[in-house]
Amino acid sequence: MSGLFPSTAKTFTLVGRRKLSTSSGRLADQHFRLVVVGAGAGGCALTNKFANKLGKGQVAVIDPATTHYYQPLWTLVGGGLKSFSESGRPMESLLPASASWIREGVSSFSPSENSLVVEGGDKITYDYLVVALGIKLRYEKIKGLPEAFETPGVGSNYSPLYVEKTAKAIKEFKSGGDAVFTFPASPVKCAGAPQKIMYIAEETFRLSGRSANIQYYSALPVIFGVKKYADALWEVVRGRNINVNLRHNLIEVRPDSNEAIFENLDTNEKVVQHYDLLHVTPPMSTPAPLNTNKQLADAAGFLEVNKETLQHVRYPNIFGIGDCTSVPTAKTAAAVAAQVGILRRNLGAALEGKEVVAKYDGYTSCPLVTGRKSCVLAEFDMQAPPQPLETFPFNQAKERWSMYQLKANILPTMYWIGMKGWWEGPGPFRKAMRLGLSK
Repeated sequence: MSGLFPSTAKTFTLVGRRKLSTSSGRLADQHFRLVVVGAGAGGCALTNKFANKLGKGQVAVIDPATTHYYQPLWTLVGGGLKSFSESGRPMESLLPASASWIREGVSSFSPSENSLVVEGGDKITYDYLVVALGIKLRYEKIKGLPEAFETPGVGSNYSPLYVEKTAKAIKEFKSGGDAVFTFPASPVKCAGAPQKIMYIAEETFRLSGRSANIQYYSALPVIFGVKKYADALWEVVRGRNINVNLRHNLIEVRPDSNEAIFENLDTNEKVVQHYDLLHVTPPMSTPAPLNTNKQLADAAGFLEVNKETLQHVRYPNIFGIGDCTSVPTAKTAAAVAAQVGILRRNLGAALEGKEVVAKYDGYTSCPLVTGRKSCVLAEFDMQAPPQPLETFPFNQAKERWSMYQLKANILPTMYWIGMKGWWEGPGPFRKAMRLGLSK
């Protein structure tokens, strides 16, 4: 394969982390051995893995963001257990100096031409491409949003703009009020997060002596996709008198009357729910440049890759990682970490003209925080239905203080280390644990 894609790259450099431009103020068209689109968890880690290996000027990462956020921490930020400032670091501090950082978004892809165009109009060509665009929050698909975020009591842990509003709403919640939490009719990143904040809020109300009518409205037919952990969560909600309404999708927010309107997805009946606190999990989709590109995307708008090799099904010099791909597993940072290891081997092999053989087993993890000292650590694969794929030699469906410490204090540190490309998930540790127990 390497013979099809020349390895000689034109020079693209940064001076003091500023892009060099032509006399017109724009960049000249550039060619790179490897282009990574998106500097989230997957894109950042892969850029670090390959930039030094391939050499200066050979790898470009395309992303306009100047701050990189550890988004899993926002559950605890919204719950008032961590500060927002702990969740972000300057993007510049996480990208290798040997990589060329193009601080723009992508406007279009032309995979048959091995090229893309950035928002400023410049054309970038590549030998190999990694698409790591993530998924986009679509608040505008809910009538009344995002305007309702300007009113009291409405927040969302999924956005850096609104996560602190969640913490404020929990703090100011009055005893006897209605607290409403939602899950949309679309794929979402970290599917456990809509419940985590609900459990933290319930515990906060209870410990402060405030009563609450807590309502969870989910478009899903189940409370969680893995039965072992779903059974544990049903025990939690029943023990805390939380009302669960499945197959209900939020379609409108009326801040003037503090009403959330849901559609029953089985009957099409509209349900009007009063709220004093409303936590919104928005619909999500891949960004438009991918979503609308029929060469790259599947019918749902996700990058169409082989679920095991992460290589595109039609373009062998394109790979994908993370939330933007069609891989049928939960969209979490843990899944990205495991996929980094697969791409280290498969993309590395492709760059050397070798066969792509590493296979992703669908590992992902969701630390289901149920309070400020408790957490259910869900780990599972991408079988249908998904099966537990646990690391520790105990029942991870049980709420544990130790797993909360893992979520709140250990995983964030591991994440920032992993941004340098060192963390590839708990697979080796899990295998070592199982081997030790079998002896």
